[in-house]
Amino acid sequence: MKVSGHTRICGIIGDPIEHSISPVMQNAAFQALGLDYCYLPFRVESSALEQAIQGLRAMHFTGINVTLPHKVAVLTFLDEIDTMAENLGAVNTIVNDEGCLKGYNTDAAGFYQALTAEGVNPNGKNVTILGAGGAARAVSFMLVDKGARLTILNRDEGRARKLADSLMRLLRREVAVYSLQKKILKKILNDTEILVNTTSVGMMPQSGVSPLPDGLIKKGQVVFDIIYNPLKTQLLAEAEAEGAKTIGGLEMLVHQGAAAFELWTGCKAPLEAMRKAALEAMRLV
Repeated sequence: MKVSGHTRICGIIGDPIEHSISPVMQNAAFQALGLDYCYLPFRVESSALEQAIQGLRAMHFTGINVTLPHKVAVLTFLDEIDTMAENLGAVNTIVNDEGCLKGYNTDAAGFYQALTAEGVNPNGKNVTILGAGGAARAVSFMLVDKGARLTILNRDEGRARKLADSLMRLLRREVAVYSLQKKILKKILNDTEILVNTTSVGMMPQSGVSPLPDGLIKKGQVVFDIIYNPLKTQLLAEAEAEGAKTIGGLEMLVHQGAAAFELWTGCKAPLEAMRKAALEAMRLV
């Protein structure tokens, strides 16, 4: 990669940031299309977030990705916010348009594109989400918007209820809510066509555990785990053994990254180059 005074700079901010594979993925995309762009990771503490955002403007960055813990706090420092990001209350991508900083959220679109790329259409389907955090909000918003019949299961039922109430206000669609308990799981999953795990259960370094008890997944169901490290979680391994269709979190990562790439460059993202780079980076983790 040749860097000069003409090179357009993008990056990612978060704390921590060392684990991110977005630099490898995005730089591979720039190289695949021969674009004079460079993508760098920056560790930014919460106390320095405002200064970091103003620095993007001052140094004429093309744009950045935003990861934990800044996705919500960053909204305060932007000039414009896209409708999707406003509805979700979180930004993961910023575009610098000649000094005007506009925030977007590509998580929801990345999830949906990963789902449909596998030939799965959630319209009219019974979909169950495990978890009610920020990732669940993005996923559930997109699913309800696309016509899914949604059920949210979470250990803290009150938190799930708040998410369901928010979806009702925004989309005028009822969402069922239950506590994440084995007795309830068995009943709900019996009618579930698509299951999405948005919890951190099964993520490295606790990769040998599943958010579900054994024996609840059936052949023919679709199981999407948004965790990408490990590439195949315990939940996905068990679902695969039962004959369910499985989708891993790396696909969501690639598709949300592709959406950000297209916002910055105006070019169609080279998905295969991004996926290959992400997979190679994961093998080194």
